[in-house]
Amino acid sequence: MLLTISTTADQATDLGFLLHKHPDKAQSFGQSFGTAHVFYPDADARRCTAALLLDVDPVKLVRTRGKGTPDFSLGQYVNDRPYAASSLLASAMANVFRTAMRGKCALRPELAESAIPLEIVLPALPCRGGPGQAERFFAPLGWDVSAVPVPLDPEFAEWGDSRYVTLTLTGRMRLADALNQLYVLLPVLDDAKHYWMAPDEVDKLIRAGEGWLGTHPDRAAITRRYLANRRALVRAALGRLADAEDAPEEALDPVEVEEEPARAENGPVANGANGTDAADEAPASLSERRVQAVVQALHDEDARRVIDMGCGSGKLLARLARDDFFAEIAGTDVSYRALEGAARRLRLDKPRHRPDKRVLDVFQSALTYADERFRGYEAAVLMEVVEHIDPPRLRAMEQVVFGHAKPRVAVVTTPNAEHNVRYEGMAPGAMRHPDHRFEWTRAEFRAWADGVAAAHGYRVRHVPVGDDDPEVGAPTQMGVFVR
Repeated sequence: MLLTISTTADQATDLGFLLHKHPDKAQSFGQSFGTAHVFYPDADARRCTAALLLDVDPVKLVRTRGKGTPDFSLGQYVNDRPYAASSLLASAMANVFRTAMRGKCALRPELAESAIPLEIVLPALPCRGGPGQAERFFAPLGWDVSAVPVPLDPEFAEWGDSRYVTLTLTGRMRLADALNQLYVLLPVLDDAKHYWMAPDEVDKLIRAGEGWLGTHPDRAAITRRYLANRRALVRAALGRLADAEDAPEEALDPVEVEEEPARAENGPVANGANGTDAADEAPASLSERRVQAVVQALHDEDARRVIDMGCGSGKLLARLARDDFFAEIAGTDVSYRALEGAARRLRLDKPRHRPDKRVLDVFQSALTYADERFRGYEAAVLMEVVEHIDPPRLRAMEQVVFGHAKPRVAVVTTPNAEHNVRYEGMAPGAMRHPDHRFEWTRAEFRAWADGVAAAHGYRVRHVPVGDDDPEVGAPTQMGVFVR
């Protein structure tokens, strides 16, 4: 793997002081899994570029695995990719740029504390979830993100894209902060690590995430992926992040049921039957399929002006903004902190860099109180919202959405409680998120939706989202109301 870091700061070659690597020298550093090379393709006063090239030796990597490692006897045979490339690059960064990541520079201490113009490029980065996932994780940190899919073969466009992207990050930031963000997010995007997860991984995450992870709108997803969905470690990490932010733990997205397809806990995944990486064959996550279902429903009903009621950090809004079908888009949420994340994701705080001027606004409001700003849209979306409302307040929400706002189309999604038995390790009667006030069975949701439709002059159709289990139904149920 290759990583380049460039700056156009005054006396750009001072980048060598920050990295503690001289621009006039090419250096090599032995790793347990290969060799890391550091060199400078460009180095003058106007622009300086440092490159970290990681040369992985797969045989050496296998030989370093201890016999206590799970599946040691089979691991080197059943995987077509016996290492997680991004995880190895992150480990090499921690070894080669250790002092830089700590923000220390005895010769230029003022420079180490300063934000400088940076451009970071990874020509081939494994990215589970595609370009949108890179945007989701890096953009809230202040980066301008370009993630371009790498085709499987440029000569055969019909083969489609690979699971890799060319990632370019540009912005002004302390070099130490940039390196620590890369250290955490590279293996998170790959969603795999090359080593067994131990409790000290929480310490590494908290240390590298200091000053940015606690306020990231997707901190819970990042923490889960970084810690390979080990629930005890994830809960400990989120608790410590809460302490660091001086906030209650529930404000930092407590551990919820991981709704994505099951995968190995540690790093590489065994081959599929046809010899391909199983990660390439895995279906889209439930979260992604839910967004796709909502967007499709809006297309089907020709609803082009949409308000997302309970928009959270703006995942659906960002998807709508990338779709030229939609003419006007707005979002509202009761959480000011979530709205800050949505504004960053949509570039509302940087008018010159906003990708689309059709996003009118995101604003704070509660769905249980009438608000004139809710009115005038063809469609309203409540995606995974109703289950967060106390049952005695549901009637007020119904009146606000269906009686006051009166959109022509309303799309409501909510968990199917019957499907919870399919989630490994979930206690009987437990709910998927600690903030859920209830979770409906299919019959309960149908009864509620049919009653609301009859009371307010709508018809409703019911759509399963996710794999429709013949016994317990799909994990998410969706109602599409049309007035």
